[in-house]
This record gives sequence, C-alpha cells and structure tokens, in this order.
Amino acid sequence: MATDIQIVIDCADPHGQADWWAEVLGWQVEPQDEAFIRRMVATGAATEADTTTHRGALVWSSAAAITSPDPHRPRVLFQRVPEPKTVKNRVHLDVHVGADRREDEVARLLRLGATELHRQSQGPFEWATLTDPEGNEFCVA
Repeated sequence: MATDIQIVIDCADPHGQADWWAEVLGWQVEPQDEAFIRRMVATGAATEADTTTHRGALVWSSAAAITSPDPHRPRVLFQRVPEPKTVKNRVHLDVHVGADRREDEVARLLRLGATELHRQSQGPFEWATLTDPEGNEFCVA
C-alpha cells in the first residue's frame, strides 16, 4: 500500500506564502470552509484569535495550503511558526521547467519577489538556487 504525503513549510506568513507559491507553481490556494470555522468558534473549539481575514474570506490564521490541478501531486501546507528562519533549509523544493525555460522562469520568479543566491551545475545538469520572499531556498532546474 502506498503512503500519501503532504509537504509542510514553516513560515511567518502562511497566507502570503501560499499565494506566492500558488503563483509560482500555477497551483491553487485551497479554499477554507468559513462555515466550519464559524462553527468551531461558536462552540468554543476555537477562538476569534485563531482566525483572520485573507482576501475577504475568513480563514484559520495559522495555516494555508496549495494544491495542484493534477490530483496526483502532494498538498503543500504553509504553517506559521514563531521563530524566524535562521539557517539553510534541510529540505527544499525543486521547480523543474527544463533547460530551455529556466532563464525565463528565473526572471519571472525574481519579478515575483524571489532572490537569486547562486548557479550550479553537475555534469549536464544546471540549476539556479533562489529564495522565496521568506528566505526559503528552492532550485529552478
């Protein structure tokens, strides 16, 4: 039996990160169920402090997720953590676009707020290492 996974990324601004990465990948920000959130607050299972409004919708303040239009890809969840990023990621995302699209994609991501760190190659493979708006490293290959 195969095991499904979800990728979780710690961050300061989960909704901002979800918006940014959805734009980067061409994915969708997963809608949250406002009626469910309101019920949880009304029954005392959550408080108003657990919620926020993002793009006009009531959402959980501590997390936001993105999903691919391809149902076979893992969900990516951005969860708020209190501490800032301090060192290099131990896990990162690789955005595969192909050698013929890499430079255009790097330029697009820089316009969206990414920062380029460096370029590398290994044999015939080349990639650019960038950071997202919160400083999380990722590669464009």
